[in-house]
Order: sequence, then C-alpha cells, then structure tokens
Amino acid sequence: MENLNYEQELNSLMQRRFEELDELNKKGILPYAYNYDVNAYSNDIKSNYETYEGKDVKIAGRIMTMRRMGKASFAHIQDNQGKIQIYLKKDDIGEYYDIFRLLDIGDIIGVEGYVFKTKTGEISVHAKSFQLLAKSIRPIPIAKEVIDENGNKIVYDQFADKELRYRQRYVDLIVNPEVKEVFIQRSKIITEIRKYLDDNGLLEVETPILQPLYGGASARPFVTHHNALDIDLYLRIADELYLKRLIVGGFDGVYEISKDFRNEGMDRTHNPEFTMLELYVAYKDYFWMMEFVENMIATIAKKVFGKTEFEIEGSIVNFNPPWKRISMVDELKNYTGIDVLQATNDELKKVLKSKNVDLEGGESKGKLIDLLFEATIQPTLIQPTFVMDYPVELSPLAKKHRSREGLVERFEGFVLGREICNAFSELNDPLDQKQRFIDQSKMRDEGDEEAHQIDEDYVRALEYGMPPTAGLGIGIDRLVMLLTNQSSIRDVLLFPQMKPQK
Repeated sequence: MENLNYEQELNSLMQRRFEELDELNKKGILPYAYNYDVNAYSNDIKSNYETYEGKDVKIAGRIMTMRRMGKASFAHIQDNQGKIQIYLKKDDIGEYYDIFRLLDIGDIIGVEGYVFKTKTGEISVHAKSFQLLAKSIRPIPIAKEVIDENGNKIVYDQFADKELRYRQRYVDLIVNPEVKEVFIQRSKIITEIRKYLDDNGLLEVETPILQPLYGGASARPFVTHHNALDIDLYLRIADELYLKRLIVGGFDGVYEISKDFRNEGMDRTHNPEFTMLELYVAYKDYFWMMEFVENMIATIAKKVFGKTEFEIEGSIVNFNPPWKRISMVDELKNYTGIDVLQATNDELKKVLKSKNVDLEGGESKGKLIDLLFEATIQPTLIQPTFVMDYPVELSPLAKKHRSREGLVERFEGFVLGREICNAFSELNDPLDQKQRFIDQSKMRDEGDEEAHQIDEDYVRALEYGMPPTAGLGIGIDRLVMLLTNQSSIRDVLLFPQMKPQK
C-alpha cells in the first residue's frame, strides 16, 4: 500500500510538470535549450568574492531549493562545483518573473546577473535575466530537514537506499554531491599513476580485449562469439601474456590501464568488470618491483591527497615506504606449527577444517596452502605488507625461486587484509613455461575451472628469448577504495553491475 501511494503521488507530481511544460510551450519558451555560455562557477565566486563583487556573471545549474514571494524570490542552483543562491526580482526581469512560477526543483537554468551579499551575508547572484535550459519532468528526491520540539534535526525523504543509488547513479550524484568527490579523486589517482609511469620511462600500450585464449590469471572468463570468423572469443581476464610478448619484441617497459572481466562472484571487493594496471619492466626482478610499487603508491597519495597516512575503516594506515615484507610459508609455519611445503594434502585439509574453511574437493596442494593463508594470516595484515614467495602451483607464470625449492618469486601487497597488487619475477624459460601449462591443463581436467590454458603462441614467443622481467598488476578499484575510505567496490564504480530488477 505504501508503494502504491508513492506511485500515485509521483504520477500526480509528474502530471503537474507536464502541464507546466505545455504552458511553457504555449508561451513560446523553449524548455530544452541548445547552449548557454557559462563564465563563472559557484565555489569560484564564493571563494573569491572580492574579485567578483558587483561584477556580471553567467552561471548555470540545477534548482535545488526555491522560495517564491510576491515580487521577489530566492533559489539555490547547483553547478559542477557546488551551490549558490540566486535572487530574482520582478522589477528586474519583468515578464520572466511570471515564467519562474512554472519552474520546479530539478529544473536546469542559466542566470545572468551581478554578484552581491544579502542582508544575512550570503554570497548570491542578483538576476538580470534567466533562461530555462532543461525542464525536469521527474521530481528529484530532495531531503527535508525538520527541527523537532527538542531541537533535534530530523531528515525525511533522503535518497539513501544503497541499491537504488547504484542503479540510479545520476540521481545519486545530484542529491548526494559528496559522492562526486570520490570519482574526481579516482580520476586524479589514475592521472597520477600514468604520470608516474611515464616519468619513469614506461610506455602506455593497448592490447586485445577479445582473445582467442584467455590467460594471465586464474579465473573463469566471459565467452562471446565472433560471427564473421565463426569462433568463440573470451573477454580478457588479464593483459599479462600480450604485454610480455611486447617485452620479447624489444620494449623495455610497458604498461596498460585496462578493463578486465572475470565471470565470478560479486561481493564488496569484486565486480565482474574491473580496472587493472599491469606493467612489465625488462632486466628487473621482484625485489626491484617491491620498491617501485611502494614508492609509486606513496607518491600518488601525496600528489592527490597531500599525505601518506590515512584513517581507513577505523584504522590508521601509513603508505610511507618501506612496507613490511614477510614470507608466506614462514608465516604459516609460525601460525600453524607445520611446514606447509612438507605437509600432505590431508594434513592441510585437517587444519583448514579446524578453521571452518569449506572445501569443494579436488583442490591442489598450492590451493590448500592459499586457502589456509586467507583464513589465518591475510586478515591480520592491516599495514601495507608484501607477502613473498608463493607455492609454484599457484603461479604458473612466475619464475622459480632462486634459493627455495617449491616456491616462486612472487609477492602480493595487502592492506587491511585486502590484496591490492600481485607481482612476479617473470618466468622466461620456455621449457619450464610449457611444463607449467601442461600441469595446469591436468588441473583443469581434474575440475579446476580456473586453471590456466596452454598458450602455444606465448611459449613460441618465449622461445625467441625474453629478458629477465619484473611484472606487476594493481587493482585500481581496490586502491581507490582504500585511499578514499570506501568499504564497497560499488562506491568507487560509477555504474556497478547489478542484479536485474524484478
């Protein structure tokens, strides 16, 4: 019944606005303009009042509040920067004052006038003329504030439902303007990443999104069909194998900021479509890459936010280098008392069962070790930490450890228990790589849908010779989540994937 009443009220409001639109048309007022020459913005005017005082400006924005009176009215309009008050007087705008009564909250208008302060000291624009730029047919959900008898502020009609805000991001940005700041910061973070990489001599490149073989990560792909070639193709799950082909071809350092796609579950840190930075640098190893990563993230934090220390979800996190470095297998031994490399699968499963970790069956030894790490060590990694040296089964594209049997030279970066980056000393031995692919193929046959496919062309590329190389992947969305203190990946994606509405 409550929903029915809401729909009836909405239909009534929209019907009134259609009637206003019809009246505007009859008066010869164009309700949807072609352009408007804006030359000033709200926050610039308010921050530099001495410069703007008494000067004519042309501003434009959406009406967010209205207070109509007999021969004078006030309104606040919201532009790209914020809100500013406008003052309209019938003696100044003549017949257009009557048109103002046909406008509503949500309409977009352009105002030309001079800047002044009202008697209450509010910086405003005294309108000499205004122009309707777009008539809003659907009412925007404006929150109403009421002070109760005890002096408490009560807010009604907030556009606060998270799911609705994600689905209708355009409304969210209008009525919750602080949301816009997160996406401005996201853009600045990506800009500074590019600048840092460019300044360090890396070249930005583009590689295929549609791939005949997917690879570079352990994940399930999205499948599509190419009609002209009559073949199935995959949306890329990673850029790695194509970027390393470029290292083979003679580039010393390349990177790509790309959309990748993984056909997996969705939660607060996973979206099926996500943004990834991958970079590869010839003649370097994972020790070099650790220093590169911590310096890059600290630099970006300083450039965008002016600091390296952040309060995130109640914890103080400091991104200043150097970050802590730990060994995965050593930490697990300290925690469980067993050497996970020497332990049998049954012993690992027993420990996992004691930690209430559900197993699907068919997990490799490397996968069992990884699950044990996720259940025990990972949640404790609050400060930026590099976890080093993973089991070889988990990393079919990483180089074998130079001194520890059964491990590879790989690290992952963790903050607040979340993985934000993954890096290797890249495997450049074609014979070893071919055998790793064969081993992964056997795992696929045993039911591991995320095991790597055999990529014969990539092996062929390695056979021509790839120099020692360090590689890195950073989840841009997760990095933005941390730096902007957002608890869900949907809060840093303008249009996150959602379940269909019924």
